[in-house]
This record gives sequence, structure tokens and C-alpha cells, in this order.
Amino acid sequence: MKVNVTIDCTPEEARAFFGLPDLGPMQQRVMGEIEERLRSSLNAMNPEAIFKTWLPASMQGVDQMQQMQQAFWSQLANIAAGGGSKKE
Repeated sequence: MKVNVTIDCTPEEARAFFGLPDLGPMQQRVMGEIEERLRSSLNAMNPEAIFKTWLPASMQGVDQMQQMQQAFWSQLANIAAGGGSKKE
């Protein structure tokens, strides 16, 4: 013998039928608190810090390489402007 039972009810009605507590109000409070924390965290961060955090390490390495290259060329220009090598 095969018996099929189809129950048509909402999740809230099923929870009430089985005696489970209604967690909706608690979930809304928790989600509101999480949303508030996220907003305060986002407001505290400046765009430059976010960009550096999300920027891959390889891109940060490129920036450092450009700074080193600029320092090298400026030192070379200083040496050339000073007359090159020192004569004794």
C-alpha cells in the first residue's frame, strides 16, 4: 500500500504547528545590527586604504619598482650634474 500526503502551508504555519519558536524578529534585529556595523566600518575606511587592500601584491610591486627607478634616475642625474666622478 502506498500513501501520499501533501501538506500545503507556509513555513510560518509549519513552525507553529510543530511548536517551534518564531525567530523572525530576532533575525531582523541581528541583520539590522550587522548592517549598522558594516556601514560604520565602511565610513571609517578611506578610499586609498581600500584600494591598497584590494590591490594585488603584484600591482603594489610595480608601484615600488617605479619608485626605485625614479630614485635611480634622480641619483644618476645628480651625479651627472655634479661632474661625474671625483678627481683627486
